[in-house]
Amino acid sequence: MGELGTQRHLARERALEILYEASIKERPVVQIIQNLALAPDPYTVAVALASEEHRSRAEGLIVRHLQDWTLERLALIDRLILTMAIGELLLDDPPPTAVVLDEAVELAKVYSTEGSASFVNGVLAACVSDLG
Repeated sequence: MGELGTQRHLARERALEILYEASIKERPVVQIIQNLALAPDPYTVAVALASEEHRSRAEGLIVRHLQDWTLERLALIDRLILTMAIGELLLDDPPPTAVVLDEAVELAKVYSTEGSASFVNGVLAACVSDLG
């Protein structure tokens, strides 16, 4: 992974942390970002804000592709990873889809359960076909 890839990976991890905090505290993402002692990387901010901005659309796509599950039954981290990836894909100048999917799977491997990586991959792959 090149320097940009490493920076973006770290930015996505930080964005996931911010989204998690916002969800747990039931506060807007922008409020969490404003209250941080150290301003996050601009890409972190872009991904976190895009996730919140496009959350309704992302959750609609996710629900459409869940099989025998509801959004409420998803682990919070899995739901956040899915919405974050969709939000990132909806940025004005998004990275390649394959990169975003791969990063989402990697985040699921590190931060969620053993089966989450394949679950995230399958749901995101189905959602991507509906984004175009």
